[in-house]
Amino acid sequence: MNKGTGNHKGAVAEAKIAAAAIELCIPVLKPMSEHGRYDLVFDLGGRLLRVQCKWGRRKGDVVSTHVGGSYLSPNGYVRSTYAAHEVDAIAIYCRELDQCYLLPIALVAGQYTVHLRLAPARNGQRAGLHFAADHQLSGAVAQLGERCHGMAEVTGSSPVSSTPPTGSESDVVGAHDFRCLFGWYAQRAAAGYEILVTRRGKPYVRLLPARDQLDLGSAHDNGAPARP
Repeated sequence: MNKGTGNHKGAVAEAKIAAAAIELCIPVLKPMSEHGRYDLVFDLGGRLLRVQCKWGRRKGDVVSTHVGGSYLSPNGYVRSTYAAHEVDAIAIYCRELDQCYLLPIALVAGQYTVHLRLAPARNGQRAGLHFAADHQLSGAVAQLGERCHGMAEVTGSSPVSSTPPTGSESDVVGAHDFRCLFGWYAQRAAAGYEILVTRRGKPYVRLLPARDQLDLGSAHDNGAPARP
């Protein structure tokens, strides 16, 4: 087999990512049929994460990955991207670094290419950049506040036992991780989860789905004071 083919690289990336997840005690499932939108499923103890695997290539201080795909239609090849209703995360394997990364779909939805920086930009830019160190597979699982099968709960800077129960499915996350992955947690809240943000180990704010929020218009009509 030609080791430079896309199929070979894809198979290697998938195997490396699966092995890295298994080393973290994450059960890994694989669809029985091929050509789906995701390659693997991570069982995070209460939630299944649909993962599309990609090959990343190091170019200087950047790991570059084509996250878009293509398919053959009657009119020729059509380029496509991934959306949140298709996959939950994009996993990347970089052979030069022998490292696996995991990005929530909220960060890469609709994009054809993603760049993970290994070092700060020379011009000092930080906005809009993704740093590889922030998305290593082990750290990304912790940032998502999910449970590793057979291990303790990973909840940012505060354990679940130190916060009051919310009475519904919830995530607990430290303020720093919440800022870094705001889009992901906003998506989780929209799906019905409560996001409890902690600061210095103490409950700080809670993000709820919009349908659970106070209807300001109704409150105003009933004579209740409107919020500023």
